[in-house]
Amino acid sequence: MNDLALLLSPEGRALLDEVRDTEPAQELAVATRLRRDHPAELVSAALGQARLRQRAVAKFGAEDAGRMFFTPNGVEQSTRASVAVYRAGRLRELGVTSVADLCCGIGGDAIALARAGIQVLAVDRDPVTAAVARANAEALGLAGLIEVREADVTEVDTAGYDAVFVDPARRGGRGRVFDPEAYSPPLSWAVGAALAAPRAALKIAPGIPHEVVPAAAEAEWISDGGEVKEAVLWFGTGAPGAVRATLLPGPRSLLGRGLPDPAVRPVGRYLYEPDGAVIRAHLVAEVAEEVGGGLLDPTIAYVTADEPRPTPYATGYEITDRLPFNVKKLKALLREREVGTLTVKKRGSAVEPEELRRKVRPQGPNAATVFLTRVAGAPTMLIGRPLR
Repeated sequence: MNDLALLLSPEGRALLDEVRDTEPAQELAVATRLRRDHPAELVSAALGQARLRQRAVAKFGAEDAGRMFFTPNGVEQSTRASVAVYRAGRLRELGVTSVADLCCGIGGDAIALARAGIQVLAVDRDPVTAAVARANAEALGLAGLIEVREADVTEVDTAGYDAVFVDPARRGGRGRVFDPEAYSPPLSWAVGAALAAPRAALKIAPGIPHEVVPAAAEAEWISDGGEVKEAVLWFGTGAPGAVRATLLPGPRSLLGRGLPDPAVRPVGRYLYEPDGAVIRAHLVAEVAEEVGGGLLDPTIAYVTADEPRPTPYATGYEITDRLPFNVKKLKALLREREVGTLTVKKRGSAVEPEELRRKVRPQGPNAATVFLTRVAGAPTMLIGRPLR
């Protein structure tokens, strides 16, 4: 809290501007120089905040990250801005004008909600985190739409708000927490708060088992740039039990239709690798139907087909070769094809991509992708190239 107070002072703000582009290798020299004219505590706080802001650029963009304030946990656990903006947009489309943002952290979601024109009550029980959220609302000119309250979320009255958003802490003293009832607050409490509100969104880990998703919820898995970011349980959308995978940028959403598992079939000329959100949402069957394909193996989420049918929900490849797993044969094939750029993907194989690359030592001007997988239970290598 003292560091934040120092940084919010005129001297602190000026120092933050001065050190914003400091590289790690320059920190010692910069700190030594600045301590001649500024208190050592302020210099340390400014350099530490500059490091956090540099890390935060990946999530918030350079413009916002350069004005916001962060804690180490805040940078690590906050929602990527693109995901928060998408979620806020969904709430706005549902007619939401006010949200109780419970477990608000440093305010990333509250910022996205406020920019969507939604009035926000942002609540966090940690005094430093709440103070940082308040500073961020002010720094981005959103203080008129965001009220920050330091409180235990389980004691906050959310009556009168159109929706609640809950982002429970999923890290404990020993790292990431996988049991939803070990979240803080527990998932059961968050579901209760959601059911008591007209509408709600609960941010949860993407690895949550489908069987613990409440029947009243719509479950959505979200990826950004091909990387799975989170799952959201939606309440009050009018679609209880629905499942969707949403890909950003876009957004593009694939809705589940309750299809049975795809049939296993022989390897075709094309292979499709479904997006991670599609796999987490258990919607591989929907992709297989879209491309007219089936599975290589009943336990692996690779879809094979005979025709090229581009889909935003999977990356397509043309398969040129199929080999039983054999490093020597792969090395010989790559040498014959003059492959120097080798992308290694795997599902259902214990071989590490870097280990395989080291063994085959690809050289040459051409590129290829090798899939280490199983076909009808047998370890197999499929070589191909991305569809254009």
